[in-house]
Amino acid sequence: MSDLLARVTALALAAKKASRALALAPTAIRDRALRAAAAALRGDEAAILAANAEDLALARAKGLAEAMVDRLRLDHGRLEAIAVACEDVAKLPDPVGEVTEDWTRPNGLRIVRRRVPIGLVAIIFESRPNVTVDAAALCLKSGNGCVLRGGSEALRTNLALARAFGAGLRAAGLPAEAVTLLPFTDREAVPALGSLRGIVDIIVPRGGKSLIARIMGESRIPMIKHLDGVCHVYLDEFADLDKAIRIADNAKTQRYGTCNTMETLLVHEKLAPQVLPRLARIYLDKGVELRGDAAACALVPQMHAASEEDWGSEYLAPILAVRVVPALDAAMDH
Repeated sequence: MSDLLARVTALALAAKKASRALALAPTAIRDRALRAAAAALRGDEAAILAANAEDLALARAKGLAEAMVDRLRLDHGRLEAIAVACEDVAKLPDPVGEVTEDWTRPNGLRIVRRRVPIGLVAIIFESRPNVTVDAAALCLKSGNGCVLRGGSEALRTNLALARAFGAGLRAAGLPAEAVTLLPFTDREAVPALGSLRGIVDIIVPRGGKSLIARIMGESRIPMIKHLDGVCHVYLDEFADLDKAIRIADNAKTQRYGTCNTMETLLVHEKLAPQVLPRLARIYLDKGVELRGDAAACALVPQMHAASEEDWGSEYLAPILAVRVVPALDAAMDH
């Protein structure tokens, strides 16, 4: 652990030093780096996809569920979307220096509250390799350095993406160390990062409950954390039936392993007899397991009875909880 802590500390110190260059860089330079990073990602496509193929092969060998494998997968289209995201971030207004409040005291003292970079942000995440670039781009835009620790299942892909992003930083005359991906997967790297108070300024965990609970218990650094990604779709009695079916189908089956995938479908009792049988055929044809309350099960015989745990579950898999409700207020209460 002492050797690992020393390695993590050295990388974080280099990133901290580089973060100061980002904090002082003009808007035009940071935006140029983002566009250069997008170009580098496109230029390194062959190497990035080759690294991703290795990660996918290892994931399948370990028996990861197909939804999890899909979270890891990159192809030309997904990599292009990552590059475009960098360019989109470059187009955003610069938050650095923005004045949010400006007032004058009775004695004539003027007080201004202005946005400034935080410093060094540690972001700990699982699975999806696009987070590597999303996190780096948002930190760069806001003048912050970052230390990234991704999941072991995407290490090769993440390293390839980070190298390309670093090339973009260098092309704009900024230090590549400002975006540092930890190149090892030891579980102890997370508490090591969490111990670096005074070097790391804030930690942002992106992952499941267990990851966030673990970091909360181990870290001594301020944290921005999120709650569960249990996404709901509500179909009201006045919904356009065909549109409702398209939305409910897409919300669940476009991708199963993302945090914006629908996990619970709520349907108004007056619409349920028309929409649930049609939706059930679509879901069942696509291999989605349905778990419903008594009213939903009565309309769809192939549906399993839902347990209380189902109403709060983030499946990240082809499983959907379905509840029939009497009105919008009941959907809100749920």
